[in-house]
Amino acid sequence: MGTSPFVLAIGFLAQAFFSARMLVQWILSERARRVLSPTIFWILSLAGAYLLCIYGWLRNDFSIILGQFISYYAYLWNIKQKGVLIKLPRIIAVILMLTPVIAVAWVLHDASSFISGFLQNKKIPIWLVIYGSIGQIIFTLRFVYQWIYSYRKGQSILPKGFWILSLTGSLVICSYGCMRADLVLILGQSFGAVAYIRNLIIGHHSNNK
Repeated sequence: MGTSPFVLAIGFLAQAFFSARMLVQWILSERARRVLSPTIFWILSLAGAYLLCIYGWLRNDFSIILGQFISYYAYLWNIKQKGVLIKLPRIIAVILMLTPVIAVAWVLHDASSFISGFLQNKKIPIWLVIYGSIGQIIFTLRFVYQWIYSYRKGQSILPKGFWILSLTGSLVICSYGCMRADLVLILGQSFGAVAYIRNLIIGHHSNNK
């Protein structure tokens, strides 16, 4: 039985947010002739992560959920650095901060069901779960790297290492998507790979000036 249109719609909407963030960042960087870290990039990232996590849950895909959990608070930190988080209504800010904690508590409440549904799923062999998780870890560790780098600099920056990790993780996830016949992952990562390569080129030219 294939994925329902409703679930696909959530996945494609999530990827639309991710693609939009890369398109905006790419256009602004092209104009500035240097790699930028615009506020809208992080807002769209957080929106996309929320939806893609829901998509991964509905698809019983552990690797997708894992990837979004790793990067979630990095998105929030950058949004805070941009001065956006403090401008939000307090209730929304609290919900954003506590969502991962509530999700983890929900999983621990019935851990056996989570394990059987996500880690012992007959539709996804454990080796494929591990492969997809490795891709997601590489892909989302870019935000851990970006957070550490930006924290030391005292401002939100997208360094060269961020784009290298992005491209590496994207290629692994795209191949995982092919093995899972997941059009959402394939299309999303294919578009992203082009933007990552272009940002590496822009950064290279900017550094050589």
